[in-house]
Amino acid sequence: MKNKSLAFQIWTVICGILLTVSILLMFLFSTTLRNFFTDEIYTNIENEQHVLTEYGFSDSPERGFEGNSSRSRNRYVQHILLPEKGTVYQSPQILPDSFIDKVQKLAKKQVATSKRYSENLNGEHIFFVLKKIRAQDQTFLLLSYALDSYRDDLSQTLFKQLLFILIVVIVLSWIPSIWLAKYLSRPLVTLEKHVKRISKQDWDDPVIVDREDEIGKLGHTIEDMRQKLIQKDETERTLLQNISHDLKTPVMVIRGYTQSIKDGIYPKGDLENTIQVIEGEAEKLEKKIKDLLYLTKLDYLLKQERQYGSFDIQEVIQEVVERLRWSKKDLDWKIDLEEDAMMTGDQEQWSKLLENVLENQIRYAETFIEITMKSTKHQIVITIRNDGPHIEEEMLTSLYEPFNKGKKGEFGIGLSIVKRILTLHQADMTIRNDQTGVCYSITVPRN
Repeated sequence: MKNKSLAFQIWTVICGILLTVSILLMFLFSTTLRNFFTDEIYTNIENEQHVLTEYGFSDSPERGFEGNSSRSRNRYVQHILLPEKGTVYQSPQILPDSFIDKVQKLAKKQVATSKRYSENLNGEHIFFVLKKIRAQDQTFLLLSYALDSYRDDLSQTLFKQLLFILIVVIVLSWIPSIWLAKYLSRPLVTLEKHVKRISKQDWDDPVIVDREDEIGKLGHTIEDMRQKLIQKDETERTLLQNISHDLKTPVMVIRGYTQSIKDGIYPKGDLENTIQVIEGEAEKLEKKIKDLLYLTKLDYLLKQERQYGSFDIQEVIQEVVERLRWSKKDLDWKIDLEEDAMMTGDQEQWSKLLENVLENQIRYAETFIEITMKSTKHQIVITIRNDGPHIEEEMLTSLYEPFNKGKKGEFGIGLSIVKRILTLHQADMTIRNDQTGVCYSITVPRN
């Protein structure tokens, strides 16, 4: 079924719905229809009785019955005239005497002028109406009846009509199904072509779908995917260019200084100072490689299920501060941390986050760095402030992008690492300029 054309699938569904509805209607309304046809039979019988009796029986019951019976319009209804005593006058179709006797017994118990009955006669159902008629100072019984074959004829007639209508509807449904299939498949074919081109990295042409239904939403989603793929491709190209550029510089310095030593030349005056330059460049190179690997690790962790432990963030902050304080000894550190700051997360990642943030603070701070922490029942807020120069306004919106460096920046992925760690812990950080300098505010939810 799923391998067939869309027109065939739609047509099959329409036919299936029509057949199912028809079967359910026949099943659910079978009893109702039988009752309707039964009532219709009785109504026809009573109408025929009215035709026979509206002029009355004139001089003789026999002649009156024969004359009025010629007015009968329904060939399925037969009549028998039963006097209280004497001959039975009936139509050419003769009923068994046993049935006539049973009818006369029913008539004796009948109080109403006219009454409906039904009985089984030789394996066939018979519907009849007994009507009392007064003529020539005598009471007659008019027995009018119809066999079950009349109801069967009505059912067959209705069934044939329904079947004919169903066949016509099924045949004609092919036309709207073809139109609907083309209406639905035309944009799908267009989207298929776009997706094939995108799969081959040919994503220059935009996906345009002028509709707002589910197909339109699919088209908008594909267009959004195309734009993100273009952005991702550009980001990867820029990333490779930045990586090659940032790694190339220390490698060139190391190779150049090493070759100079081999040639007996010391660019920094002596061997010891020259080797110190090589070691410094090697340390920078090592840090850049570690940061790249750590960033890749965090990208992997974003897609994995994580299990965190509980730790005291106050202790982590103090440990990072003590480790980095020596790098700029003339700074004044103002630290105000609340106790009881337990949080859930990865302690090693938070240590890395605070290290990257404080390295930025140290790089730009002039006289002091201030760290405060306040905790509530629902969250922990860590504020880190320095008195360095303000960040350019155009930089504030792109600080987390890889290789986006300020004037004193080094590698440009420190805040990208911070952003990914915050995302892993459902935390947030805002960076803003204030009166004294730059303020980092980290908000961590408490689980």
